[in-house]
Parts: sequence; C-alpha cells; structure tokens
Amino acid sequence: MKKMILLGTVLALAACEPASAPETTSPSGPKPVTTATKAPPKVSARQAQANFTSVVRQVEPVAERECRARAPSLNCDFKIVVERDPRLPPNAYQTLDRAGRPILGFTLALIQDARNRDEIAFVMGHEAAHHIERHLEQQRQSAIGGAILGGIVAAGLGLDVNTGQQLGGSVGARAYSKENELEADALGTVIAKRAGFDPLKGAQFFNRIPDPGDRFLGTHPPNASRIETVRRVNSQL
Repeated sequence: MKKMILLGTVLALAACEPASAPETTSPSGPKPVTTATKAPPKVSARQAQANFTSVVRQVEPVAERECRARAPSLNCDFKIVVERDPRLPPNAYQTLDRAGRPILGFTLALIQDARNRDEIAFVMGHEAAHHIERHLEQQRQSAIGGAILGGIVAAGLGLDVNTGQQLGGSVGARAYSKENELEADALGTVIAKRAGFDPLKGAQFFNRIPDPGDRFLGTHPPNASRIETVRRVNSQL
C-alpha cells in the first residue's frame, strides 16, 4: 500500500510541469487562442528575482485568506520554496511537508522565464488553488483505487500484479487531472486578481508553451481551454 500511495503522490507533484508537445491532436478540439501578437520581452535574472519576491509578499496572504475562507479545516500556512538547481526545467508544484504544511515550489528556470509579475502571480495562485481544492489528496486516492483495480484485473488475466498496479495507479491519478487543472486555473485567477494582479496578462505564458491538445489520459487540458477559463472567471470578478 505504501508503494501505491507514493505513486499517487509523485504523479500529483508532476501535474504542473510544462506540457510536452503532443504527437497528434484532435481536429475537433479547441483551436489555439492567442491573446497577444508578441510575447513580452525576457527580463534579467535580477529583475526576475525581484518580481518573484514582490509577488510572494502580495499573493501569499491573499492565498492564505482564500484558503481559510474556502477550506477552514486545512492547514493554510503556505510555505513558498525555490528549487535552486539550475539544471531543473521550468516547473511549479504543490505538495505537503511531513507535518502537513502546504508547500508551493518553483524552479529557478520558471522564475527566470516569467516575463512579468502577473505571470508569477497567476502560477502561484494556481498552485495554491491545488491545495485549497484538495487536488493532491484526490489524485492520491484515485491512484490507490486505480492500483488496486489494476492489480485485480492483472491477477484475473494471469498477468504480473505489480505491473497491473503501476499501470492502474497511473491511470487513476490522471482521471481527474485535466479537471483539476481547470479548477486551479479558475481559483488561481481569483487569487491573482484579489492580490492586485492581472490574470489575463498572467495567463500569457500559455502562449509560450506547447499545446497538449486533448490527448487521451493527458494530464493537462488544451491551452485554449485554460485561457478561456481565465477569461470567463476574470470577467465575473
């Protein structure tokens, strides 16, 4: 059982890695949405760090306030950390420490790739939203259920049970991943907006990463769906 829980946790932590380009996309899927004719210019490493520090000061208290209002039973004392290994790709994630405190992690590459404070604020709000919406626990439980079912199916077919558990856990963890990402985008929009940032400007980074399309068992929804979610929620604020 410990192995299955670990599998679900690892998959959940990887949920917000930049999506890789798909091999094929559905012709009926949403078309790419472009909200700007030209990407914002890159900033210096010093400016990127200053932007990140400023965003932490503004977003963290708002995220904690939203957490206490929406999920009072959760630990809402966010700890924001930076993975300083320069070899790590752009990435952000949400996890828990051993005491159950929510961690929001960012790699240096992501901080340096962000073109403005709005982008950092949106990503930070998105990761905080994963905790508030309890997505980590949801994916973990789904992975456990998938692993158990995969093991049972494999045993019934005379196949390797461990392999069946691993495959089942992987499928289970992905069951709600697209829905979870859109939920985090929606609440992340609220958090960024209430912290004084422009979520629409922040969501511009979707135009700079490969579009995952609408792949079967993919972990991320199409970029067009994500940008439309931000637009819809922002218009209601």
